[in-house]
Amino acid sequence: MPGHDEVDRIVDSWLRERPDLDFSPLQVLSRVARLSKHLDRARRTAFTRSELQSWEFDVLSALRRAGAPYELSPKALLLQTLVSSGTMTNRIDGLVERGLVTRRTDPNDGRGIRVSMTADGLSRVDAAITRLVDAEAELLGTLTLPEQEHLADLLRKLSLDFD
Repeated sequence: MPGHDEVDRIVDSWLRERPDLDFSPLQVLSRVARLSKHLDRARRTAFTRSELQSWEFDVLSALRRAGAPYELSPKALLLQTLVSSGTMTNRIDGLVERGLVTRRTDPNDGRGIRVSMTADGLSRVDAAITRLVDAEAELLGTLTLPEQEHLADLLRKLSLDFD
């Protein structure tokens, strides 16, 4: 069993002060919140080293996951990044300005638009995801692969009600 962490100390103090309450949710969710801060820091570092903002990574990674030719409609990008259409328009404009994507008329629908990733966008998103996977593996380094899989299963079960 691992040693005591800060959450154990906090919960122990609460139990002393409020023994009438069940603090078991804090045992889990306070740790998730603390780990989230470490993950945010790792992501910022991975994206910064690839000269990307987190929102730029979100859009570029959606295009990358689409597969060659790394192209989607703005509507498909909206659905994958969960932002408003106005926000997506601004994001696409910013990525076009930086030379990370291009925007063109859809050849199959003259009213539609296609957003395509440039070679520079592809290079940056590939570097960022490599750095991110490495950083996340380091964060999980104290867990064995079976423990990581078990934790992933438990978190999936918990998150299904929210998705």
